Amino acid sequence: MANGKDVIVSFGEMLIDFVPTVSGVSLAEAPGFIKAPGGAPANVAIAVARLGGLAAFVGKLGDDEFGRMLAGILRSNGVDDAGVLFDTGARTALAFVTLRDDGEREFMFYRNPSADMLLTEGELNLDVIKSAAVFHYGSISLITEPCRSAHLKAMEVARKAGALLSYDPNLRLPLWPSAEYAREQIMSIWDRADIVKVSDVELEFLTGTDSVEDKVVLTLWRPEFKLLLVTLGEKGCKYYTKNFKGSLNGFAVKTVDTTGAGDAFVGALLRKIVNDQSVLQNEEKLKEALKFANACGAITTTKKGAIPALPNEAEVLKLLKGI
Repeated sequence: MANGKDVIVSFGEMLIDFVPTVSGVSLAEAPGFIKAPGGAPANVAIAVARLGGLAAFVGKLGDDEFGRMLAGILRSNGVDDAGVLFDTGARTALAFVTLRDDGEREFMFYRNPSADMLLTEGELNLDVIKSAAVFHYGSISLITEPCRSAHLKAMEVARKAGALLSYDPNLRLPLWPSAEYAREQIMSIWDRADIVKVSDVELEFLTGTDSVEDKVVLTLWRPEFKLLLVTLGEKGCKYYTKNFKGSLNGFAVKTVDTTGAGDAFVGALLRKIVNDQSVLQNEEKLKEALKFANACGAITTTKKGAIPALPNEAEVLKLLKGI
């Protein structure tokens, strides 16, 4: 990287997903649940580490069994947890996930408030943030204070230290007071990123148009961007830079659970960018990196839960080779 660093630092929430043992039933009908660690920024950090990259996580967990378990999962997956804090007065966030027959999900969250929402500016580990080659974040940390101010401060510190800023809004509407407030807050930091990734569902939410045509996507483009991405699930992704744009097909796999697929995609791409920043200027290199990222996302959908499903490099290469 241009700033001589190669750590990808993720900021935000880490939580426990409770995933039903049976797909296609409501939460009330589910006979049981599998405990699966998750939270989009944490998923990205582990995705990077599992692919051999250097990753760190900054966030707050409850000083409870689940919080300690999650910190242990970061460490056991090779993620630096020096930026993790524990709150004695709030619990670790929980999410119950309904799996539809097609592997898509609906969420019910327990956060009232959870520890991640209570991170303050003064608690930030600035040394970890300043070590970032890429600083990655979502929008859930923008919902309430004091975490919103901590998020904005962390972005500012990372930018001043020379990091690329990577933003995946990761829309979870049930967590927001209203759709209007969600849209307003997600867009409030839009112009500050270098790399932005949205799903087709988020594209429709932000633009008000049910289309992935270029003219719709480009309403979200900003001159400050180095890369804008739209993920299309099994259909692959679309990419936009200052100098070129295009699309790549996805991989056909047997989908079980789409949880974490977007995070696997982001982690894989950021890993490639840290290895060679010219990926952002060279279309052929970018297409190769996105093909790798698409494969990571696809593999993640073949197992239940996010973190347990994130692939290593050998699994990705196997899919890419069609073995």
